[in-house]
Amino acid sequence: MDAQRYTAALSELRTVRDEIKKTRAALTRLEAERDRQITQLAGYEKAKAERIAPAAGLSLAHVVSLAPALAPDRLTTTEATPSHSEPDAPAITDGTETPPHLAAQTGAVAPATAAATPAQPVAASPPAAPAEDSASAKPAAPDAPRALPSIPHGAASDAWFAHTQGLASTRPNFTQQARSTVFLDTTTGVLVHRQQTHHLDLGAATAADLLTAVFHAVPEGVERIYVTAGDPWHREADRYPYLRDAVAAWLNAPAPGWRTDTGRGKDRMAGHFVHARNPVGRYQRESGDHHVEIRSVGEWFDTDGDDPAVIRDAFVLLWQALRRHWSDAVIMGSPSQTGRDLWTRTIPQRGQYADGFPVLSEELRGLLHATAGQGRNELITPPRVSEQLPRLVEYDRTFAYAKHTWKSPVGTPRRITATTFAAWSEKEQLRALYGCGHWQIRVTVPDTWNHVGLLPAPAPGDRTWHYPAQPGTTFTTWAGGPEIHTALTNPIQPWKIDILDGILWDDGKPLDDWARKLKETWANLSAQAHFQGDAQQARAAHLASRAVRSILLYGIGSFAQRPRMVTGTTARTAERDVPADAEIIAFDDERITWQKPTGFSRDPNAHPEWAAAIWSGARAALLTQRHRDDNAYAGALHTPPGSVVAFRTDALYLTDAQDWPYHHQPGDYLLRGHLTGPLPAPTSEEELLALRDAGRTALTTNRES
Repeated sequence: MDAQRYTAALSELRTVRDEIKKTRAALTRLEAERDRQITQLAGYEKAKAERIAPAAGLSLAHVVSLAPALAPDRLTTTEATPSHSEPDAPAITDGTETPPHLAAQTGAVAPATAAATPAQPVAASPPAAPAEDSASAKPAAPDAPRALPSIPHGAASDAWFAHTQGLASTRPNFTQQARSTVFLDTTTGVLVHRQQTHHLDLGAATAADLLTAVFHAVPEGVERIYVTAGDPWHREADRYPYLRDAVAAWLNAPAPGWRTDTGRGKDRMAGHFVHARNPVGRYQRESGDHHVEIRSVGEWFDTDGDDPAVIRDAFVLLWQALRRHWSDAVIMGSPSQTGRDLWTRTIPQRGQYADGFPVLSEELRGLLHATAGQGRNELITPPRVSEQLPRLVEYDRTFAYAKHTWKSPVGTPRRITATTFAAWSEKEQLRALYGCGHWQIRVTVPDTWNHVGLLPAPAPGDRTWHYPAQPGTTFTTWAGGPEIHTALTNPIQPWKIDILDGILWDDGKPLDDWARKLKETWANLSAQAHFQGDAQQARAAHLASRAVRSILLYGIGSFAQRPRMVTGTTARTAERDVPADAEIIAFDDERITWQKPTGFSRDPNAHPEWAAAIWSGARAALLTQRHRDDNAYAGALHTPPGSVVAFRTDALYLTDAQDWPYHHQPGDYLLRGHLTGPLPAPTSEEELLALRDAGRTALTTNRES
């Protein structure tokens, strides 16, 4: 083979690669449709996995993992044999479970007991074979629920419970620099800069077109361009199998006179951020020191055809409202950046944490990342709900996360083993579970349970969760104190919880001052939106109040600090320079876009324990929440069995309207939509969202009529 043939063969290989990616995308869609049909077939009362499996071309275990209700009678949901030892676990001589320290029938917690060791995290679905068949048991299916990590035993765990040396959140001694900002509607070409409005010709609305047009109209000093409408990065989405590919191509397209920003000074924000909906393009003049970023205003709030001038007014009102509480407040590029910056300016200058809040070990941060999910997203399909719904009613918890910031973990974490927990009194156990902790538990659903699941369990996939509700199901998982407390004290029937291991912190209020100021800012802007006589200013105030919600919501999310992904580009002519451990996420005739994980950075504001505690509290409140002033309760467990259609982060979708108190306070359930049926029960997220939008429109129409 000579050089010419070698080059031609490389070109052919690239063509094959492109076809493989397109085919893989089509295959993924077909597999998703196959899984949906299997789930739908499982709703038939006489459905059998033995018939569905060959029809789907799958193994019996695979079908059962998708539809646990199809498990053959010979399978049970027993716990798998423990595979690691815990030296200090209570020993049992007869191989049976010792009566729990606290009676399960009363909803109390039992410490974990086992013949020699507590159980490893195990899958709840597909069910495990009975013990007598264990010798011939087949390996778990590749798509079986993932096993969650555990804390190691002995000296290996010592480093887990120490803070990261020299890393702590401290109060800044500088003021953020405000950046000159413009607001651009890429559909109409309307650009708003300060009090001036310009009409631009954006051509094909490429990044180069935007940069050229904007800087013909406004001074070079502008550093941020907010796109208010048009989503130009989606203009050629039909050419790519995934939206991310289209976005990456748009961000990395040539922009004469500009190059990808490499950062400046202490600003670590460099390179483009590829996101399907809200990407960030960061550019720098090839000659000179002019830096600019192109962002979506969708990071802050949803717009409904709002004029760029109204959106600019919303940011002005937001800044003015924040300055009432923070004299040095600056609106940064994203709500998460703004939220974290404002929080650091509430770190106490005196007292126990005047030197800052220390950051957990990388090991514990990794454990929380793997075991502490965020919002509950679950669609409940027939036969658990009726095929035809009488109506679909949407309730959304107002400013929900703000309700759960009053108590957060602080101090050095302590490990609480099963033995330690068992030695405590019932009062000490309940106090610990009501405190700031993260627990590895074995859960058993009551035999007569007929409502929604209460606790998250690992499901197939990366960082996905489901909520087992089948009576008698046993599974091992991690959960926060609020959810465990709810499972033990829920208004229907207590669940059995075995404590396997745990992490316990002191109770503190590191977020209280920050959240209080944001709640007051939100209340002030919400009042302006309600009482403002000018329609444009009322709309701007409403958008500003939504921005405050995003500051708190995404600020909390930023504390979670997930492992970093670095995105880069390499010329097609230099493919060998793509890092060996990188994943190619997009490519065209000129360049390859790739991403690679880099682990956890030394982020002084990484506090996943705070995010985990808030998320756990919010998930628990979706199930039951007390309104003391009204002597009333709200939540999914206060509805009839079979009436919950879906959970969606802060929202509940029900088949009946509820008389729940609403006082415009954080955490209250707001009626957002009401669609009268009969309606076919949704079986996919797309169907649910279509019904949601129709319900919101119907409710608005009824209120206006």
